[in-house]
Amino acid sequence: MRRKPIELAAVATAAVPGLTPTAVSSAPDDPADFDSALLLDSEGKRWRVRSPRHAEASARLETEFLVLRAFVPGIRAELPFLMPTVAGTVRQGPLSTFVYSHLAGSTRSVEDLGAASPAVAREIGAALAAIHDLPHSLVSNADLPSYTPNEFRQRRLNELDQAATTGKIPPLLLRRWEHALEDVSLWRFNPCVVHGDLHEDNLLVEGERVTAVTGWTDLRIGDPADDMAWLVASNDQDFVDAVLGHYTSSRRDVPDAHLLRRAALSAEFALAQYLVKGLAAGNQEMIDEAESMLTVLAEDVAEHGGQPISVEPLPQPAPAPDLGGTPSRDNDPHSAPDKAPDSTPVPAVSKVTLLAPDAVSGLAAVPTSSAMPAVQVTPIPVIEPAAADGASNDGVSRDSAEDTSTQSIAVVQENSAVQASSAVPENSAVQEDSPAPADGPVQADSALQADGAVHAEAASSADGTAPTDAEDTSTTALTVVEAKSR
Repeated sequence: MRRKPIELAAVATAAVPGLTPTAVSSAPDDPADFDSALLLDSEGKRWRVRSPRHAEASARLETEFLVLRAFVPGIRAELPFLMPTVAGTVRQGPLSTFVYSHLAGSTRSVEDLGAASPAVAREIGAALAAIHDLPHSLVSNADLPSYTPNEFRQRRLNELDQAATTGKIPPLLLRRWEHALEDVSLWRFNPCVVHGDLHEDNLLVEGERVTAVTGWTDLRIGDPADDMAWLVASNDQDFVDAVLGHYTSSRRDVPDAHLLRRAALSAEFALAQYLVKGLAAGNQEMIDEAESMLTVLAEDVAEHGGQPISVEPLPQPAPAPDLGGTPSRDNDPHSAPDKAPDSTPVPAVSKVTLLAPDAVSGLAAVPTSSAMPAVQVTPIPVIEPAAADGASNDGVSRDSAEDTSTQSIAVVQENSAVQASSAVPENSAVQEDSPAPADGPVQADSALQADGAVHAEAASSADGTAPTDAEDTSTTALTVVEAKSR
């Protein structure tokens, strides 16, 4: 339930003893989290009242109270702007209302800040540099969060996973943000003290000066780019460049090269954080607003590419294969019909070795085993070599021993003498390569082998020579010589 300004004035009198309000008005603030009012007391002094609307907002105000206490007078004196001072607080149930001393100045929109004189850009750059140059001990002594670059990146990845589970983030943005968060080179920066919630509503400007900075609930050590997100979101590049130039010249440390890339990512990712916050609070108005802004952002990225947020370009998805360029047989009336599959089973044959014509003719009369399926064998024609000089009249040629893999084996007549240079016939290879039943072709091969071996032994005995032990007879071909009459 929203509180009226007059109610906040009554609460302020309980928080600050002796306060006598004479006038009251509403004050700009985050309407989802706070009710705010401005008071004018009897002495002409102004006060600001902030009352949280839920427990999370109350915790933020209590955190800010601790942060402001850490800014001792010595640190405040070095800042080019003023900071709020808590004048009193009152607790009502689980919520705490805070009263602050009023600060001069007013908030302006980003467009008004960009259209102002260059002195305003200089003031904003100097204020940012002063915050980022604050000592780290200010945060550590107050037990506030501190993140290394890798820890900060991992924290963002966890938030991205949480946002993705809502199912309301456009896939294009999920891929874009995930690619940037996994680009390690983008996250090489020096952590510093950051405001954490800096935007135009937390800058009080009077004339051309930044008089005060408010909203210190998220002070931490982290990425300085977070304080630049609101600036990059303005889309006024001249204003951004002017502020960044004064910021760089005012910093003690040189900013990293990818500061604005991470700032652009932070500005986009803030929409996802706003959506998650609305879902957690059950605020349908926030949810609808976040979804609308995410849709507009996704359309802008799809059409124009958006602001660069990654060092490495986002890989494009592989195009789908073009299936329309290849005509289908089903749609082609001139294509031949598919051949019906043959239902006749074909026996599996591991290896077939062709025999010479003479051997095949000799095997024609051998009965085939009933268990062996009939296989039709087409013999390879034998090319008869030209007869050498001095060939015998019985038609047997002097064959060379160079290559006998495709030559036939001649059956030697009983009255011919054969001189063998090897005791291993060529048909032994056939026997090894082509296993068959005992009553099949192997019997014929064995007969030929036996016949060849007998003639080889007879020739060796007749000639009185035998192969030496050092001679390799495993691959030596048979040599047919002329028969000598005895």
